[in-house]
Amino acid sequence: MAMRRYIEDIWRKVSIRHGFLEVDGPTFEYLDLYKVKSGDEIVSQLFHFDSREDKSGRTDTFALRPEFTPTLARMVAAKANSLPRPIKWFSIPRCYRAERQQKGRLKEFIQWNADMLGGETPEVRRQFDLETAALALDCLREFGLTNADIQLRWNDRTLVEHLFELGGVAKERYAFAFYLLDRIAKLSSEQRAKLYTENAVPDCERAFFEKLAAGQDPLQAAFWEGPGGGLGNTGGFETYASAIRDTQQTVESTFALMGLPGYAKYDASIVRGLAYYTGFVWEISDFRGNRALAGGGRYDKLIAMFGGPSLPATGFGMGDVVLAIVLAESGKLPKSVAAAPDVYVVNALATSDEATKLLAQLRTAGLAAVTSYKATKNIGKLLQDASASGAKLALILAPAEFEKGVVKLKNLATRDEKEIPITEVLAGIAIGGYMDSYSRSFLQTAATR
Repeated sequence: MAMRRYIEDIWRKVSIRHGFLEVDGPTFEYLDLYKVKSGDEIVSQLFHFDSREDKSGRTDTFALRPEFTPTLARMVAAKANSLPRPIKWFSIPRCYRAERQQKGRLKEFIQWNADMLGGETPEVRRQFDLETAALALDCLREFGLTNADIQLRWNDRTLVEHLFELGGVAKERYAFAFYLLDRIAKLSSEQRAKLYTENAVPDCERAFFEKLAAGQDPLQAAFWEGPGGGLGNTGGFETYASAIRDTQQTVESTFALMGLPGYAKYDASIVRGLAYYTGFVWEISDFRGNRALAGGGRYDKLIAMFGGPSLPATGFGMGDVVLAIVLAESGKLPKSVAAAPDVYVVNALATSDEATKLLAQLRTAGLAAVTSYKATKNIGKLLQDASASGAKLALILAPAEFEKGVVKLKNLATRDEKEIPITEVLAGIAIGGYMDSYSRSFLQTAATR
């Protein structure tokens, strides 16, 4: 739970820092909502159930949400005309998928989603694409990951269509080509051969797709030699390559302006269901295990599919499961992600009355304060407990000092300590510079009450 809260707190903090507002929706929706976005095949991947019959004997079929985007689209479609533009929303929902559980993939998980809707010109829409991607990168940087740990790999639907054209794919088969390319890395040669036969794919196109399945780079001249070389249109290839270079330059320069240089690279294998996405798409992967930490892109048709206006949109999702694994394996997790108290009250007095009063005073002032409740009066052992708790400060109630009306305030990081009047504990903590400026102001105000 501490790990989850650590991840969620950073997701939320960075989202707000980038000007996104938090939203949420119901845990389950009508099953048809997910069919609209992903087709009937999505049903086998979801937990779904029928409602009780109403008075007329009618039932509805619901599904636990596998993602948040359809819910967001439904919500925006219902209120689009009254929402200020651009719409910048984020959410951290609990999601569910009925799939085989394995490392990095669970049936139940937390996912961070951020979406940006609006943009009147192609230039503004591209800016929105890169702003949402930069949000994801900035968040991962907040976790301690750098461009030596992760990379953003991007592609674009228009570039993939140009690639199909160069490969000799007939336009009427583009929908199938997107479907195939989205899955090609996971299909066996037998499964691909079956799809080629079922969809009457000619030999030249088969050769083209087999080169992509083998991971060959279409930006290399060797890709276009021999079978599957497509049109052999040198001018067409140069136009394709030039568009990639120009977009890469835009992506790199924009990220550099955002303080995120060296993260982005074009990758023809990044498809992310381009039958759904309409433009720029991307994934962020780690170099250590080549696992996708986040992914998203532009989906300009979805709001209209749910009955709303034609509204450009771009966004992404990032799950907590793979992120936690990557942070642990790369040594980027803090020593403890559990919430630590601000003050630990070390009570070596004969009774607990004074400690109880002091704890109440600290908590009323807004500080997280704890004590050991142990019967021992051994201050050394109690200070060990204080250090183990992760507290910043220890307030020591010892008999000799208490007789003089003072307590010891000990900085557990530097080991420095001083005596302060027991009646001025809050002011002593505030003036001592142990808290941030907001907390000092709060404590100083509390001390005067």
